[in-house]
Amino acid sequence: MNPARRYPASMTIHPEFQPELDTAVRLAQEAGALLMSHLARGVTVEHKTSAEDTVTAADREASALIVAGLKAAFPGDGLLSEEETDSPENRAERLGRARVWIIDPIDGTNDFIKGSADFSVSIGLAVGGEPMLGVVFAPASGEFFAGVVGAGVTKNGEASSSSRITPPFVVAISGTEYKRELHLHDLPGMKPSGSIALKLARIAAGEADATFTMSPRSEWDIAAGHALLRASGGDLLRRDGLPIRYNQERPHIEQGIVGGQPEALTWLTAELAARALPTAHLGLNESALAWATLSETDQTALAGHPGVSVRHAGGQTLALLVVDPVTRTVERAEGDAFHLSRLTRDVVRALGPLNEPQAG
Repeated sequence: MNPARRYPASMTIHPEFQPELDTAVRLAQEAGALLMSHLARGVTVEHKTSAEDTVTAADREASALIVAGLKAAFPGDGLLSEEETDSPENRAERLGRARVWIIDPIDGTNDFIKGSADFSVSIGLAVGGEPMLGVVFAPASGEFFAGVVGAGVTKNGEASSSSRITPPFVVAISGTEYKRELHLHDLPGMKPSGSIALKLARIAAGEADATFTMSPRSEWDIAAGHALLRASGGDLLRRDGLPIRYNQERPHIEQGIVGGQPEALTWLTAELAARALPTAHLGLNESALAWATLSETDQTALAGHPGVSVRHAGGQTLALLVVDPVTRTVERAEGDAFHLSRLTRDVVRALGPLNEPQAG
């Protein structure tokens, strides 16, 4: 087997995607080696929107490596990377492309910084808004996942599949969300870990069955893992059950997500509803299902406002945050203190630091 390939020679790939998979596999391997070299030398940490929103030189260098490689191989494709500026020019270019590469050079940067093995390189290709190809590489643990929708998924060169169709299911969840609040709930089968891309890849390989988040995610967090999940017969949805589309003008899924293999996904969706586990919805508008959680008075007062965000569960608003999206000034902040703090964190990660209203 060609050492650059981490999938069986018998894996049937549509000819349209064979060069893409070869290139993504190679670049993920090169980026993984770069990350491990940074770990060996020591990591310098910077912060973006908050102390929890970290970035390192390794993120930027791995992103530059991957982006340069994809540009050289596929100059007609669009590109979206967490660590590259999505300038108005880049945004206009990618929105005009049918094929867009969506990259997270380190998914799980905090785990990378701490020395945990639970981080990954994530490279996905979306075509017409649908995730079609995914490569996820965890260089510290050696786990390498590759897949194309219609061709299946491999882990370290071996074909993978899911076998569990009845409970008990393994639910891969955010370690951060587990520490903050999920440990208070009795949802069975919870298994906390770091990188969401790695969670989705492991579900695609049959090592877990489903996942969900309370907080929103961005396209680069999930594109590759979503493609792997689809390639294995599963899917990933927004928490309101609507599909996730990629290469959007604002590349953020404004609410939590839920996904897995079909039987586990159906089971988990019902369990989340029965337990009324919260999720945020950022940039809420009248067309969203979560709009109905607002009171009639708030629906009237906030109709058309571009900066409404809520945290909700069981048909009820738990916290409301209204922010001017241009000035990032907080206009209203209401609700349970714990849920409001969670919602504020989500909004800050999406918009940047918020400003309190001026006195007088």
